[in-house]
Amino acid sequence: MPYWRLSGFYLFYFAVLGTLVPYWGLYLKSVGYSAVDIGHLMSLLMISRIVAPNIWAWIADHRESRMRMVRLTTFLTIAAFTGVFFGVSFWWLGLVMLVFSFFWNASLPLLEVTTMRHLGERAGAYGRVRLWGSIGFIVSVSALGPVIDAYGPWWVLPSLLIFMGGIWVFSLVLPESEVRGPAEHPSPFLKTIMKPEIALFLLACFLMQASHGPYYTFYSIYLVDHGYSKTVIGLLWAFAVLCEIGVFLLMQKLMAHVSLRKVLMASFALATVRWLLIGRFPDSLTLLVLAQTLHAATFGTFHAASMQVVHRFFTGRHQHRGQAIYSSLSFGGGGAAGSLYSGYLWESAGPTLTFSIAALLSLGAFLIAWRLLREHV
Repeated sequence: MPYWRLSGFYLFYFAVLGTLVPYWGLYLKSVGYSAVDIGHLMSLLMISRIVAPNIWAWIADHRESRMRMVRLTTFLTIAAFTGVFFGVSFWWLGLVMLVFSFFWNASLPLLEVTTMRHLGERAGAYGRVRLWGSIGFIVSVSALGPVIDAYGPWWVLPSLLIFMGGIWVFSLVLPESEVRGPAEHPSPFLKTIMKPEIALFLLACFLMQASHGPYYTFYSIYLVDHGYSKTVIGLLWAFAVLCEIGVFLLMQKLMAHVSLRKVLMASFALATVRWLLIGRFPDSLTLLVLAQTLHAATFGTFHAASMQVVHRFFTGRHQHRGQAIYSSLSFGGGGAAGSLYSGYLWESAGPTLTFSIAALLSLGAFLIAWRLLREHV
């Protein structure tokens, strides 16, 4: 298994995410956008995630040169993103964000299948590779906080371009041969995703990611409004992902003793607690730190368990489209819905109510896992 080459790809991919999620909203605010506009623009990153993985996964299921597509999409990500240096109007930025994220969101689901194939029977070891993505997130979010404090949010732009270049470089050195040879699929893909257990699992993932909307879109802005510096905000983001790394290191042992359904239930329940803490106690740094430790569950255990569920539910030539539909409906559809409702509610209803709605959504995911997935996960 090309461990370090896979890890390097994850490192830079999530370094991009560690720049976009905490600081892109601050950049948009610095050039004059309102909360509603920011919500709309951030939703474009998620909307492209609905479409892009499915298009590229369909192509991947009918071709053997899958890494060639990863290299192409990562290069086009860089080319499209350079547009941010040429204008800040709403429609121009919206177009640039939609196009670059269309290519950026295409590469990860393809690589996830590659990673799972390299792991083979050691699927529980996924966390040891994926933790490098968390390290990339921590490095970018921690390093950029002081830079933005000192020099302003514009520095988000060249930082993103550098990290995108790193993704492309590592895509060039990942081997093509080890992801060749599509297997036959057992049944039509639509019939597969319409199975009740799969549809319910995807619905729960949608609700979980929708609950993250206020956090991913407005958390940094929220803390700035309560007097926290960009450096402290960056450290809070980094601490959350540090907790996530601990989970990835323990997941292989955890999965040997706890069912995937129970891991998902715990993740959904702790997400509900997390959103209530953030929404109701923004002035307590202690409680904010406690809420950030729960990222280990709301992303770490949730994503690691979900990856194994997807790997179990989608086999053969369904693997790429299975990853794509999981990414599209959860991170794409759920993320877009989360950005939109939080954008509309943030100023009109207030942060506390917005995070309370997020808590209700994750509670809905918990109820689905508790009542409806007992026999299947």
